[in-house]
Amino acid sequence: MAALRAVIARKELSSQEEVIQALALEGFTVTQSTLSRDMNKLKIVKKMVSDGRSIYLLPEETLYKRVYQAYTLNDNPPVPGFVSMQFSGNMGVIKTKPGHAGSIAYHLDSAMPEGVLGTIAGDDTIFVVINQEIPIKQVSENITAALKSNQ
Repeated sequence: MAALRAVIARKELSSQEEVIQALALEGFTVTQSTLSRDMNKLKIVKKMVSDGRSIYLLPEETLYKRVYQAYTLNDNPPVPGFVSMQFSGNMGVIKTKPGHAGSIAYHLDSAMPEGVLGTIAGDDTIFVVINQEIPIKQVSENITAALKSNQ
């Protein structure tokens, strides 16, 4: 369901077929019935936008707002094990392959990139608290540069 949240947050999709195709580009194969059930669980809704199209949206909660920048498995990852990075407000979530979060968070904490106040790592997820006075795009670039410099 995390991949579904990420796809809906990043793209304006109008049909379940478009969602299935977007998930396939991320490496996930889902059936229409599974997608429909997952969309219901996540309370994803369709809303008409200004140009007359209807697009899928996540609930209006802080953690589900559209992201400014997200890396995917298809992008060039800054370090081995890196999967994605998304921000909302002063929070960020870095997804990793299982078992990589601790080492990536260690490198991030060691580099102390501007705008990062601290991290908490699990097995495949790193929670990042950022300084709201620095633009998210700049913090994202600082994190990417810090991780690349620690390779």
